[in-house]
Amino acid sequence: MTVQTSLARLRNEWLTRATETLAQGDALRRRTRQELADFFDTLVLAQQGQNPALLDTLLYRWVNIPASNTFIGQHETAATLIQHLGEIMQQTARDLLPPAEALEVLLAVNPYIFYALEKAARFASDTRVSQISEEMLSIQQKMQELDESKSKFISVAAHELKTPITLIEGYAAMIADIIRRNNFAAPNLEALIDGVRTGVRRLREIVDDMIDISLIDNNMLMLTLQPVWLNHIFELLASDLSASIAERQQTLTIERFDGDSEVFFGDPERLYQAFRNILLNAIKYTPDKGTITVGGRLLPGFIEITITDTGIGIAPEDQKAIFEKFYQIGQVQLHSSGKTKFKGGGPGLGLPIARGIIEAHGGTIWVESPGHDEETCPGATFHVLLPLRKEAQDPKLSKLVAKTGPLRLPQGPKEATD
Repeated sequence: MTVQTSLARLRNEWLTRATETLAQGDALRRRTRQELADFFDTLVLAQQGQNPALLDTLLYRWVNIPASNTFIGQHETAATLIQHLGEIMQQTARDLLPPAEALEVLLAVNPYIFYALEKAARFASDTRVSQISEEMLSIQQKMQELDESKSKFISVAAHELKTPITLIEGYAAMIADIIRRNNFAAPNLEALIDGVRTGVRRLREIVDDMIDISLIDNNMLMLTLQPVWLNHIFELLASDLSASIAERQQTLTIERFDGDSEVFFGDPERLYQAFRNILLNAIKYTPDKGTITVGGRLLPGFIEITITDTGIGIAPEDQKAIFEKFYQIGQVQLHSSGKTKFKGGGPGLGLPIARGIIEAHGGTIWVESPGHDEETCPGATFHVLLPLRKEAQDPKLSKLVAKTGPLRLPQGPKEATD
């Protein structure tokens, strides 16, 4: 007797047993029996033609049809269903066929049942991966929309705040002028006016930072490329930050290095802003009497600048996050106020703006630190890599530089310390 004949003898009993096992209720049993009949007949054709791929279409439908619309049920998968069908096939063959004939049938169909089991599991895995990918894409789109909304809010809020800030500045100046002209002698009145001015100035700095981060987020940061000398920028920074350095009793050392007087094209104001933000961060997280050192080296086509401090360091998990806007290390409520006070608070925009400016120049920034420890103060080193762009956007400016030869500042002292 052939395998096909034996399978024909098993068909109706197998269908009855499988249907009663898998379905409850007449309507569901009718639908289930039809699905199982399709599976059995396709299994026979696959075995007869030795082509297991004939099962693929049915298996794909079983995997992808919603559980609520199929006989598979809410707690079954296509793979576990096929496993049950294979077990029912074995039991039915043992019950209805002589042992030798049952063994022959099972040896003939089991490879195709195993194929169906593996294929259903693979289809299910691929479907799940596709679903997860779609969910991740949807989440990413929502996150992008949320980030765009935040950027728009920041931009609108910053511009709306400019008007009242200007009014406060104007009225504070008018009050101060009236006091001087009328010789008012109210105690501490001038100090109060200075306090208002300081607060307004700080608020304006925050608003300007908000506008800058909005420009960076929207890829609208414009650079005005001009000849740049890093030693000039750091000399200005050392002078401008001298009061803050003195207040904290710190030492700022600007080392000379190959390339510090090399001319290249960049936006000097924006680079000044970026390095100032990095230095302010170093001042803020370095204890009193600590040291901050600016160094660097010349590389083929690039110049690397390093800013090293003896501060409290940065934990590995924070070393990328600190360049994200509004990121704060530690508990915000424990921060002191002020831009240069030890662990002083702030909106968390300085380093993100520095990164945006450096990346707009085609460079990159990263930080290295052994970790965070407020007792041992392992310190941190910020690395900035800038391309040595030798041509300006304006061809006339490039020609002017080419005619005058290499532009270099006069050599200053070996190092400047404040």
